Amino acid sequence: MEEITWEEPFCGEGASCFRLGTDLDGNAYIAISGSEDSYLTDSREALRTMILDIKAGKADHLL
Repeated sequence: MEEITWEEPFCGEGASCFRLGTDLDGNAYIAISGSEDSYLTDSREALRTMILDIKAGKADHLL
């Protein structure tokens, strides 16, 4: 397994901080800041699609 390069945490007010990471094999990772050993992983394309869908409002019903 390649080493994961983590981005700076994304934090909301009073909420957990999430981190996104990638590796050189084309995988993407999401973890709660401080718990990077327990992550969700998929392809970078899947992460890209999720981010674009969230930006397009497809997850607004969760707010």
